[in-house]
Amino acid sequence: MGAVELDERDDRVVIRLNRPEVRNAIDAETVAALHDACASLEQQPRIALIVGSGGVFAAGADIRQLRERRRDDALRGINSGIFDRIRKLPMPVIGLIDGYALGGGAELAYACDFRIGTPSVKIGNPEPGLGILAAAGASWRLAELVGEPLAKEMLLAGRVLTAEEALACRLLNDVVQSDELEAAGSALADRIAKQAPLAVRLTKSAFHAPREAHPLIDDIAQAVLFETEEKYDRMTAFLDRRKK
Repeated sequence: MGAVELDERDDRVVIRLNRPEVRNAIDAETVAALHDACASLEQQPRIALIVGSGGVFAAGADIRQLRERRRDDALRGINSGIFDRIRKLPMPVIGLIDGYALGGGAELAYACDFRIGTPSVKIGNPEPGLGILAAAGASWRLAELVGEPLAKEMLLAGRVLTAEEALACRLLNDVVQSDELEAAGSALADRIAKQAPLAVRLTKSAFHAPREAHPLIDDIAQAVLFETEEKYDRMTAFLDRRKK
């Protein structure tokens, strides 16, 4: 078995981190496998669900590999590149978080569009305690998710959030029991799948577009959707239901 396992379906792909012996630490093999998964999702856009194995999401980057990385490795953006690619996937990404999501594992979670956790979640960025910084998205993405004061506590003072704290600040969308985690992710994926796929794709693109791109990007996306047969069919069905 590889570092990542894929369960591919018509409308979604379950991406399972599969290094439970090291708490799913993100190593070079994991990064390569995630790039392969992204390539598939870019070619055939589907909802993605990312989950860990062994009761852990991902306890961070592989410290043994990280210790040996030097300046040129940092400039290559090994982890930041894959997490940014995940963030930019055309369809929504759901992170299913059980247990630890620390360091690179937390940054992988931040790159998801939704995060569902369990009561055992511990999520944060202890990188400065190891002499480095959270350079794969947390240094700027976390403030967007939880606000500057809490983000600085996590990034500068090593605060690790419990599931209850993460839910309170909406870093987690929901908290369920461990044995219900994948079912909760599937239920959310089902809700997304009921929407018009192209409308979801273009909404996600517009949502993440820079402020200066609005309202032009919204108008162009809407113009594309106005010409689709699915828009006409869905609106006709809506009007027909109202007549009954």
